[in-house]
Amino acid sequence: MPNNQLNGHISPDIGLLTRLTYLNLSMNSLNGVIPHSISSCSRLEVISLQSNSLQGEIPQSLAECSFLQKIVLSNNNLQGSIPSKFGLLANLSVILLSSNSLSGSIPELLGSTRSLTEVNLNNNSISGKIPPSIFNSTTLSYIDLSHNHLSGSIPPFSKSSMPLQLLSLAENNLTGEIPVSLGNISSLSFLLLSQNNLQGSIPGSLSKIVNLRVLNLKYNNLSGIVPPALFNISSLTDLILNNNQLVGTIPANLGSTLPNITELVIGGNQFEGQIPNSLANASNLQTLDIRSNLFSGHIPSLGLLSELKMLDLGTNMLQAGDWTFLSSLTNCPQLKSLSLDFNGFEGKIPISIGNLSKSLEELHLMANQLTGDIPSEIGKLTGLTVITLGMNGLTGHIPDTLQNLQNLSVLSLSKNKLSGEIPQSIGKLEQLTELHLRENELTGRIPTSLAGCKNLVQLNLSSNSFHGSIPQELFSISTLSISLDLSNNQLTGDIPMEIGKLINLNSLSISNNRLSGEIPSNLGNCLLLQSLHLEANFLNGHIPSSLINLRGIVEMDLSQNNLSGEIPEFFGSFSSLKILNLSFNNLIGPVPKGGVFDNSSAVCIQGNNKLCASSPMLQLPLCVESPSKRKKTPYIFAILVPVTTIVMITMACLITILLKKRYKARQPINQSLKQFKSFSYHDLFKATYGFSSSNIIGSGRFGLVYRGYIESDVSIVAIKVFRLDQFGAPNNFIAECEAFRNIRHRNLIRVISLCSTFDPAGNEFKALILEHMANGNLESWLHPKRNKQLPKEPLSLASRLSIAMDIAVALDYLHNQCSPPLVHCDLKPSNVLLDDEMVAHVSDFGLAKFLYNDSSMASSTSYSMAGPRGSIGYIAPEYAMGCKISFEGDIYSYGIILLEMITGMYPTDEMFTDGMNLHKMVLSAIPHKITEILEPSLTKDYLGEDRDHELVELTMCTVMQLAELGLRCTVTLPKDRPKIKDVYTEIISIQSMFSALNN
Repeated sequence: MPNNQLNGHISPDIGLLTRLTYLNLSMNSLNGVIPHSISSCSRLEVISLQSNSLQGEIPQSLAECSFLQKIVLSNNNLQGSIPSKFGLLANLSVILLSSNSLSGSIPELLGSTRSLTEVNLNNNSISGKIPPSIFNSTTLSYIDLSHNHLSGSIPPFSKSSMPLQLLSLAENNLTGEIPVSLGNISSLSFLLLSQNNLQGSIPGSLSKIVNLRVLNLKYNNLSGIVPPALFNISSLTDLILNNNQLVGTIPANLGSTLPNITELVIGGNQFEGQIPNSLANASNLQTLDIRSNLFSGHIPSLGLLSELKMLDLGTNMLQAGDWTFLSSLTNCPQLKSLSLDFNGFEGKIPISIGNLSKSLEELHLMANQLTGDIPSEIGKLTGLTVITLGMNGLTGHIPDTLQNLQNLSVLSLSKNKLSGEIPQSIGKLEQLTELHLRENELTGRIPTSLAGCKNLVQLNLSSNSFHGSIPQELFSISTLSISLDLSNNQLTGDIPMEIGKLINLNSLSISNNRLSGEIPSNLGNCLLLQSLHLEANFLNGHIPSSLINLRGIVEMDLSQNNLSGEIPEFFGSFSSLKILNLSFNNLIGPVPKGGVFDNSSAVCIQGNNKLCASSPMLQLPLCVESPSKRKKTPYIFAILVPVTTIVMITMACLITILLKKRYKARQPINQSLKQFKSFSYHDLFKATYGFSSSNIIGSGRFGLVYRGYIESDVSIVAIKVFRLDQFGAPNNFIAECEAFRNIRHRNLIRVISLCSTFDPAGNEFKALILEHMANGNLESWLHPKRNKQLPKEPLSLASRLSIAMDIAVALDYLHNQCSPPLVHCDLKPSNVLLDDEMVAHVSDFGLAKFLYNDSSMASSTSYSMAGPRGSIGYIAPEYAMGCKISFEGDIYSYGIILLEMITGMYPTDEMFTDGMNLHKMVLSAIPHKITEILEPSLTKDYLGEDRDHELVELTMCTVMQLAELGLRCTVTLPKDRPKIKDVYTEIISIQSMFSALNN
């Protein structure tokens, strides 16, 4: 009874079915444990319980079913070890236990089973060494032990014939060398040993595996040269050797000896020499990545590679020569990403660049020695989303033709010698999120048309010669969040009051200009500001009291102005403030106490001649207390002391009562996380290559996520580093730790460890080490044009259904199976991560809240909301009105994701104005206009004129059901939204119908 929406426990009475031979309850919602009584089904041959929510251990007694041929228990929450007696099942041919939480070691006897053909134990927590018996089997054709904690060396292989076709040991802790005996397995097609700690050289015996198609050895410590014979395996389609310590050159005839190669990835090594001309003969090549090596010389013509999609030659010592290679690339119609940055290219960018493929989405030429103008022909590349030309010697004007690049998201032209004004037409780039023009020779006024870039999150125009006032239209760009930098120009006039509209801004710098007037009080509306630089202007007046709202500020520089009045006392209460520069103003009165003022090296106040201090530490005159104040002091103390004592005693009693209640509900995070292996700051610094920006795979309001290689564990991980200077980040870290302490599920991101320490400068450092998701987040698949790492193809309707079900399963677990239940509070596509099998994992629990049954606990820690919780577009409307958090808030966010998956539209798309939103748009299109709002790839793949009529009807029915469910989830009143159990049941029904009829 697979995929039948069954729930509840498997009854122990199943043991009464003594003649049962076939049991398939997969893809249901079963929970609880596998009953031991199942061993009474002595004739059982097949047991399939995959894709449920089963817990507990695999019953040892299951091995008593001596006729068992297939054991399929994948995708559950099973724990404990693999029963050792499974190895005694003489008829066992298939054992699939992937994606559970199994631990312990692999049973030694498992490899002795004479009929075993397939073993899949991937994505568990299995440790210990690999039993040698497994590699001596004469029947195994499929072995997947990846994504575990296996250690030791890879055992040798038997010399006898073995029908093995796939061997995956990736993402473990394996050490030692690759065994030479692997070359005996002539039937092998897929060999995946990546992300371990393997050392030594690649054995030449691998070249004897004549049918090998995929060889993946990336992220190890392999050294030496690649055996030349390896490049003669003509069947190879994927050769992935990146991030090792390999040396040598690439064979000159590589393109001829590997005629079927589609992916050649050898970046992050120490290869040298020239790129062979013969690569042009590898006509199936789609990805060529040789980044971060020592290649030199000229780039050969690659125009014959008609399938080429990604070419990354960055960070080498290559030369452009006469740029013939670039002209040849115009014959590569599928080219999407071209990276030539950090090389030695000289001269002008040829106009032939405009003839490259219209599908080109990324162009990287930064950090070369390019000169001359930016060719206007670049405006013909209408598919571009990213252009980086910074750190060159480019001159002339910014070409007006850039306005044609309507998909452009990132434009970086910093550190050149560009002159003239910013074209007004730049404002037509509505998809632009980052504009970097710093350190050029640009002049004129900042164009008001920049307000048309409605999606900007980062704008840097610093170190140019802009004059005039700051256009108030600039502050209508509500998306500005990372930084706004207008420093080191010649701007004049007042700072516009409209600056208070930038409520999401993290960093503001307008220093070293000629600005005058007072600091606008509206600046206090920028609640997320953590860096403020207004120094070296002509600002006057008092420091506004509204700045008390900037509780997350980390550094503030107001120096070299004409500010007057006293230093606000609230600066001393800012716990996150680390640097404060108020020097060379006209400030008077006493310097506040506490906080940043207790660290004389963090405060700069010289040049204010009328300041005084209560301590000589700041090297200022001591403040003199007035006689009248001294006379009043004894009377004040006589009143305050007894009152304060009574208040403190009362508060102590209340705190004691609350702590007793909370102690029962929560254990200290430190105790609950002791099972995690600890990592030092140095470990993570090394793993991310010094927190290199090239390793950043994600960002959020509280930190950055890096891709890291942990040498001690020999694994690729995601490292979330919290920006503790950001207001709310420390609490966010604690919240995530608390959540991970209480939750564990196959559709939730798995935490590997944490790091809470100090960096070398003595600053507090906190990070979470999470499992790495190979396919990024859902947002990058739904909106590929806005994402730098593009998917190979759009998501199919079946994939969208599967992802929707995975998210629903995760929410059902959080709402109904956690104790206490958990509300995520920030569900959105960027927080839905996809593993290598496109299984969805919900992540980012920094805003999540537990809902306790105890009312006093709830009111103090769980339900209260200081402000809207979530992300714009996905946040439930009742949250914005201060309502308490609830399960219905998550349901609303889930509904928005459903609507986004079928329409391909952001809920914050600029088309939604005058009260229109995604919910209303879909509602107005149902049922007769639904095809007009569908995501284009769905229309193309399923609703084309050449499509089967039944397939069209099936697709329309499926989409309609998804749309209707999404609409019910996003109604305004929380009480009218369905429960997650009902949502999950309906998603399963929709998926089952689609799968059955589609097949």
